[in-house]
Amino acid sequence: MRKLLGIATLALAAFAAAVAPASAQDKRVRMQMQSNFASSLALLGPNANFTVEQIRRLSNGSIDIKFFEPGALVPPGQAFDAVSSGALDAAWATPGFWTGKDIAFAVYSTVPFGPGLGEYLAWMKHGGGEKLMQELYAKYNIHSIVCHLIPPEASGWFRKEIKTLDDLKGLKMRFFGLGANVMQKLGVATQLLQAGEIFQALQLGTIDATEFSMPVMDLSLGFHQVAKFYYFPGWHQQATVGDMIINKAKWDSMSPHQKASIEAACDQTTLRGMSLGESLQPAALREIESKGVKLMTWGPEFLAAFEKAWKEVAEEQSAKSPEFKKAWDSLSKFRTEYSVWRDRGYLK
Repeated sequence: MRKLLGIATLALAAFAAAVAPASAQDKRVRMQMQSNFASSLALLGPNANFTVEQIRRLSNGSIDIKFFEPGALVPPGQAFDAVSSGALDAAWATPGFWTGKDIAFAVYSTVPFGPGLGEYLAWMKHGGGEKLMQELYAKYNIHSIVCHLIPPEASGWFRKEIKTLDDLKGLKMRFFGLGANVMQKLGVATQLLQAGEIFQALQLGTIDATEFSMPVMDLSLGFHQVAKFYYFPGWHQQATVGDMIINKAKWDSMSPHQKASIEAACDQTTLRGMSLGESLQPAALREIESKGVKLMTWGPEFLAAFEKAWKEVAEEQSAKSPEFKKAWDSLSKFRTEYSVWRDRGYLK
């Protein structure tokens, strides 16, 4: 009888362990995550903290992430190397910041005249984009997860009205990603500044113009105080993918449940970035205009010149970087196949 009771007790214990929440069996994981975007920056700042809280909640507290502002632990431009080496557990940024490692990272962030929100997400999640991105990061001992996606950006803030293509020549401008290569072909001297560095550079005249993001984020950075010509559309960033990068050893040390918690939290943040990002722009645009800013639209000749230069850039980068060619070919093939739906399914 005692033997039977013992067997029953063991069976009950095994059953209890089997049905207990997976998180109850997870070892506690502590992580330091530095953001490349300040918590005060509209949309991206709150989204980073939203992700941290969602990961904590979904993992039932087994993952404890401490959020750090840009530069708190390492300079923002060094976050990639810090995560790669394990000096930093994770970073919240966008692949386009790491083009100094390989220009291919830009394709997983945003491309000129590229896809909008739905099409970009479809390629990343179901067309092989995220898988290719993770393979590239893996070469640097980093695991990446798509963790935010935001709507179109503005094309830039200028101190003076741009009336002809010649007006672009000689301008000093902060510009992100592959769009910078396009502007260089049109005579613009570009540089990539982090968010917190742009206003002062514009105010001091170190740069003549800047692009950064969409109206609600640009408003929070105060560019309207210095530049009064705000150009649209954002041909260089019709949608922008961001990610959470995690040291590979740190990622591998987590349980399947913990990994799933991070992935689910990032999916929630991606949806939040898309929906909230769209909802905030009208009010931001009205406020910007009320501050004496002129909302400008590029004429057809400008857009044609930008697109022509972009096609040249894409060909040049494909010839230089095998990883860029792999990413660009994949995205181009997906977009070609997708076009039958895009052209027929959506109102023009």
